Amino acid sequence: MQALPKRYTVTAALPYANGPVHIGHLAGVYLPADIYVRYLRAQGRDVKFICGSDEHGVPITIRAQKEGITPQQVVDKYHAIIRDSFKEFGVSFDIYSRTSNETHHKTASDFFRKMYEAGQFTEQVSLQYYDEAAQQFLADRYIVGTCPTCGNDNAYGDQCERCGSSLSPTELISPRSMLSGNQPVLRETKHWYLPLDQYEPWLREWIVEGHKQDWKTNVYGQCKSWIDQGLQPRAVTRDLDWGVPVPVEGADGKVLYVWFDAPIGYISATKDLLPDGEWQKYWQDPETKLLHFIGKDNIVFHCIIFPTMLKAHGEFILPDNVPANEFLNLEGDKISTSRNWAVWLHEYLQDFPGKADVLRYVLCANAPETKDNDFTWKDYQARNNNELLATLGNFVNRAVVLTHKFFGGQVPEAGPLDELDEDVLRQLSEFPQRIGDLIENYRFRDALAEVLNLARVGNKYLADTEPWKLIKTDPTRTASILHVSLQLTAALATLLEPFLPESAGKLATMLRTERGAWADAGRTTLLPAGHQLGEAFLLFEKIEDATVEAQVQKLLDTKKANQLAAAVAAPAKENVSFDDFGRMDLRVGTVVAAEKVAKTKKLLKLTVDTGLDQRVIVSGIAEHFIPEALVGQQALVLLNLAPREIKGIESQGMLLMAENADGSLQLMQPGQPVRPGSFVA
Repeated sequence: MQALPKRYTVTAALPYANGPVHIGHLAGVYLPADIYVRYLRAQGRDVKFICGSDEHGVPITIRAQKEGITPQQVVDKYHAIIRDSFKEFGVSFDIYSRTSNETHHKTASDFFRKMYEAGQFTEQVSLQYYDEAAQQFLADRYIVGTCPTCGNDNAYGDQCERCGSSLSPTELISPRSMLSGNQPVLRETKHWYLPLDQYEPWLREWIVEGHKQDWKTNVYGQCKSWIDQGLQPRAVTRDLDWGVPVPVEGADGKVLYVWFDAPIGYISATKDLLPDGEWQKYWQDPETKLLHFIGKDNIVFHCIIFPTMLKAHGEFILPDNVPANEFLNLEGDKISTSRNWAVWLHEYLQDFPGKADVLRYVLCANAPETKDNDFTWKDYQARNNNELLATLGNFVNRAVVLTHKFFGGQVPEAGPLDELDEDVLRQLSEFPQRIGDLIENYRFRDALAEVLNLARVGNKYLADTEPWKLIKTDPTRTASILHVSLQLTAALATLLEPFLPESAGKLATMLRTERGAWADAGRTTLLPAGHQLGEAFLLFEKIEDATVEAQVQKLLDTKKANQLAAAVAAPAKENVSFDDFGRMDLRVGTVVAAEKVAKTKKLLKLTVDTGLDQRVIVSGIAEHFIPEALVGQQALVLLNLAPREIKGIESQGMLLMAENADGSLQLMQPGQPVRPGSFVA
């Protein structure tokens, strides 16, 4: 049996402080990391859980420019939102730091300087776009232009968000600076590069040969693919004024590349947590197990670039594992911050007070551990009502309520146990090891399923024994059944804690007990006879249709807004002569009467004062307008359209409408009231 590590350093990817976190971040990184750490603590192991805000890089400066504030104001705002949301959601970091603080700047500078002085970087001069009006070099995200793949006029210098193509700035057609709007020019600039190609043999040995068996398939496969394609030197500096200044001569106006300085944030955060050199045990002692919890989009940085940095520096341990999850989609569509297609954590906590554990449960039960998964509000509702409420909550409630009803809330003395009782207690004793093994192997979804299975064992036991029927004829047997049931509820208080900490705390309060050590959860005497229980209350509440329908409508409104924003005008029709246009009699008319045409869904019969006469016009707009609301409205009318019989009504003209991208219609009206019959010039 392999010896346990002396201690653990667990990191969760630093969220970018240019916006809040959403459910995709939670399912991919922060929830599995928190479950793992809470489990380690329940095992009595020495663990430090490290995270903080990533506060440097181009997206920060772009956000600041759009909002008319400073980059520091941007990161201060979102650091607070993210930190507070994590806390309310129950993510139990030992420290939540930030990369804009003094400790981090010094740590990142010292890290770079040591590598620089040891000759670990190469210097290269390359051509980069420069904005002559703004007098600065442009990072990829400061350049927009036409995508050579799909023709999108607003593709970024590193990616087209319409077609998903990866780009370089020089591939853009008609590039322009986001700072001035001008076309940038190419100029030479010098940067320092991490020579990944020189570390390729070591990375192949360390990852491809050393971690094939223990790293997740998606992580190992992506790393092997990168290595097999051949690694290239990667720039670790940028021409920017926001970030950690490059700490060498001749580097004025340059900062460390955000993906060089951000992972060093794990180290600097640990320094803030454990001053006076105590932090070194968690980063430099070979008996420490280092784990990075990340999303799959960060695999290359945490498995190739950061380990190369640590290896080159020479004083740090390497990650033992990097359990990255796949992506979580939302209602069948990829989560997108730019399209606001997300369930934002801080908004969820406002809309669903006291229901952080429900979201934790749903995200873990549906975690994208081996493939992309989909979050839907209907599934959220079903899992709460059918699993948390009807299975877990139902068992706990029945066990505690029946004990209050029949035994005054005191744990009854167990009489002779029969075969069924012994089988239930045997199953109970096996659950902690089974759940723990799954957590140790980063199979959190399966581990949570086993916790729920324990509640199912309890429900079946109560259904099979029916203590509410036995109380009058065999109170001793009833006492034994409830004694056994209460041992299961006490075990649940411990086994639930990594997954649903708030609910586990409530259950412990109801039982008037402390959540015990993980190894003790399988004991059959957690609640001794005579122990007084607290009052029974519901752990979970039913979520009604109207609640989730409101959330679905919120997303539909977002999708509609995105469609309007992305709508492209229809192509122009063929040219017509001026004489053709001149034959059209366009005037302003006033609607004096309006009613629906019988036995139709789309038609309205309108009486319009044209200034020449009052005529009937039949228009297919009934699904867009209330007839009474049209009376008195003015609109542009085509008077000399040839009459046409529609549903037995002769229509003499046409009202002009504007059709929005979502199909809705608006009347074409004069800017202010005019005399009916006025010409449209």
